[in-house]
Amino acid sequence: MATTEKKTLYTADASAVGGRSGHVRSATGIIDLDMSVPEGLGGKKGATNPEELFAAGYASCFQQALLVIAQRAGDKLDADTTVACSVSLFQEGEGYGLSAVLDVDLKKFGRDKTVEMVRQAHKICPYSVGTRGNMEVELRVQGEAIPVAAEENAGVAEKGN
Repeated sequence: MATTEKKTLYTADASAVGGRSGHVRSATGIIDLDMSVPEGLGGKKGATNPEELFAAGYASCFQQALLVIAQRAGDKLDADTTVACSVSLFQEGEGYGLSAVLDVDLKKFGRDKTVEMVRQAHKICPYSVGTRGNMEVELRVQGEAIPVAAEENAGVAEKGN
């Protein structure tokens, strides 16, 4: 099996000071935010947290993957298509972890086609690929969970040797 060369398309740079109660800034300066422990865990109002930033990035990236899947099929997504992402922080023993739920509403496509497009997007979305095997990701279509095969969530696809 032929291997493909990895080609870096973009690198984002950001720095943090003060941890969860500090500040983050991207190299471009577009992100320049105070951070806090989530308000529900005793943090301050008016500041974001890593989980919120991760949820925003994952939702945006997954929607782009859906746009790519639609384009490849000769389709176009409705302008009101939404991808909502919930990221949960949990504690398990001494460690902490994350899980995510992606809820997709493609508006104009039927359920079967939407489910198939969501599955395809989950295969190519960089966030889905990066988290595969490392955190639980639940896929939903208009609030209803769709079954995800173990190989779609449990580990990175095997690469040819």
